[in-house]
Amino acid sequence: MTIVGANAQSLAQRLDSLLLHDPMLKTSEVGIAVFDLTSGESLFQYQDEKLYRPASTEKVVTSVSALATLGMDYTMDTRLRYTGKIENDTLKGSLFLVGGFDPEFMDGDLDSLVDVIAQSGIRYITDTLAADVSMMDSVYWGNGWSWDDVPDSFQPYMSPLMLNRGCVDVTVIPTSKDSIPDVVCVPASTYYQVDNDAVSLQPQAGSLKITRNWLYNGNLINISGNVARKTTRTLSIYTSKDFFFHTFISRLKEKGIEANGIAFADCPANDSINVVSDLFTLKRPIGEVLKQMMKESDNLCAESMFYHMAMNHTKRPRVTDNDGSEAINHFIKGTLGLNPEHFNIVDGSGVSLYNYISPRLLLEYLKYAYYHAEVFQPFYESLPIAGVDGTLEHRMKKSKAYANVHAKTGTVTGVSSLAGYAKAPNGHMLAFSIINQNVMKSRVARTFQDKVCDILCTSR
Repeated sequence: MTIVGANAQSLAQRLDSLLLHDPMLKTSEVGIAVFDLTSGESLFQYQDEKLYRPASTEKVVTSVSALATLGMDYTMDTRLRYTGKIENDTLKGSLFLVGGFDPEFMDGDLDSLVDVIAQSGIRYITDTLAADVSMMDSVYWGNGWSWDDVPDSFQPYMSPLMLNRGCVDVTVIPTSKDSIPDVVCVPASTYYQVDNDAVSLQPQAGSLKITRNWLYNGNLINISGNVARKTTRTLSIYTSKDFFFHTFISRLKEKGIEANGIAFADCPANDSINVVSDLFTLKRPIGEVLKQMMKESDNLCAESMFYHMAMNHTKRPRVTDNDGSEAINHFIKGTLGLNPEHFNIVDGSGVSLYNYISPRLLLEYLKYAYYHAEVFQPFYESLPIAGVDGTLEHRMKKSKAYANVHAKTGTVTGVSSLAGYAKAPNGHMLAFSIINQNVMKSRVARTFQDKVCDILCTSR
């Protein structure tokens, strides 16, 4: 342990005592770093340079890197482009739906695209209606993601075209006793099917199960068991690009719009051979993605930022996860002045089993953000607030940390982490990072972290 400055004694002594007496640490590891941003002094360090899996505190790395390199004016665009000419009700050419990896593209947005085409007067496309997903490679899961996390909504099949985060919200509603319950699925689409074997208000039918035949890459949603109350579960769909494009085509047909051919194809470059025109662009502000990513720990939003940083870094229209890692490593070396070879960052969300970083690296990111106002304001506002909202809504309600801690949580099997800012009683702003490793029960680790935050908010 390292203690710097006389003013740190009380805080350090209390943290030392916690580390010495907490029974969780008999079978697990923890790394902690605390820095006084107001005075500019390090207050506490414990195993802060050791490497740990960060879980979703990796999103601190992703969000700060993105805000610093892309800026708050950046948007994630889904575009409608076409070749040829529109004459009367016919597009004599091809129409391209160009994906820009917008993680917040929802059902209403899809209807907006369809309405734009209908309002343009197009009813027939002589060549091809094409979906362009060339922004990223065809590997739809991140490096080191667990295959058996499917069909959970936190691990959808990634694509530059994502509808409803690549998922379907399945809501079952009980009717009269022993009757078949009602089922409502959003977005509505013929891309998936529903097998409703459930029973309303009949406990003998067993527990309610809502799943799909994911082991066979199928999209048959099966509902079984007892429906005692209105229940919603969100399921990922195989695959996102096909789900999006199929639903898009279906809704165009409902408007009486059809094409001679349908395919996945790259939109050509605008050159002397091809004249490409823009019909419409749906822009998603990075701030909207940032809020969902941090408050709700949304993995898809984090991966979208990761890939957009890759595009910005490489200046290429098609990128891979390695390009995203390279973009973050470039920031770590060039801006933070640390050696990226000391860490391993392979995705933007922290889902990967291959991520390894240190509490010190998280602390350096928090320090950078604080000292750069254009980054700090949106970043700080996006963080969950203890006892108030996001993934910290139900934590620290009865301690001094309530509303005084703004921090990002992280949880995967064996790992629990927390990194962010705390307001000390002397008015100083503190940055802190905590990574608990090899913990069997996340609840126990979260209790430990909450104790640390209470110490930060009560010690002078």
